[in-house]
Amino acid sequence: MNMLLRSPIAAIGVLLIATMVVLAVIAPLLPLPDPSATDILATYEPPSAQHLFGTDALGRDVLARTIWGGRESLFIGLGIVVVGMVIGVTLGLFAAHAAGSLFEEVAMRLVDIFAAIPVLIWAIAVVGIIGTGDTAIGGLVISNETKLILLVGFLFFPGIARITHGLALAELKNEYVDARRLQGASTPAILFGDILPNVISPLLVQASVLVGIGIIIEASLSFVGLGVQPPTPSWGGMLADSKQTVFTGEYWLSLFPGIAIFLSVIGFNLLGDALRDFFDPRRQAKMGVSPV
Repeated sequence: MNMLLRSPIAAIGVLLIATMVVLAVIAPLLPLPDPSATDILATYEPPSAQHLFGTDALGRDVLARTIWGGRESLFIGLGIVVVGMVIGVTLGLFAAHAAGSLFEEVAMRLVDIFAAIPVLIWAIAVVGIIGTGDTAIGGLVISNETKLILLVGFLFFPGIARITHGLALAELKNEYVDARRLQGASTPAILFGDILPNVISPLLVQASVLVGIGIIIEASLSFVGLGVQPPTPSWGGMLADSKQTVFTGEYWLSLFPGIAIFLSVIGFNLLGDALRDFFDPRRQAKMGVSPV
């Protein structure tokens, strides 16, 4: 970890991510106004000592909404990647293990079908059909945010499955895999206990980049009214609220959530670049160390 943080790129990425995450986590402890509290006597106030980021059309504090919006946007972005990684890695590993079988053929064709259409288009279509708001299944109520994470996270699996499949195919050719089979190790034990740890490095790089993409997709869905629903603040929702005021002088309504999205995405992308360089075998061989 110390070696990774010696990279200026990694240090900047980690700093940006840590700042955003810490602010989101401690938001309830900060001396901020209620992000949903309205004040019709304080609408469209520009940044000032009383309201550092100004107020919106309903008199709500933009600073409070930006920080609280980070809780939604970051949580959903991270959750999307976790779901996508679980599905994609599992499918990729088992498809590689079943190389040459009908299961592999069907699984990889399924990956190709989903990968043929951009995730955002899939997300708009699926969420548009299922609808927004909480969903009740029997006695179980699934919140809108959880539904977004599950739906969009599922749509992230093709790229992850394809990478995992290729890496696992190469790894399964090693002699230690045959040795583990002779020892009586089960297929899941070999795939998740032996293969996955040896191919995890490229997947971590991919995951870091995908978090940034997840944040953008959440913001895009919220911007068109298919994501986080008002009055819950989110960065995409704040941009949607500001679209009528872009050319009327209330620059702060779109500026601050836009900066938050930009810094978060840049942070995760910088971390991904640093992880890629850190796990580069040529770099490790040159330094005489192992990243794992």
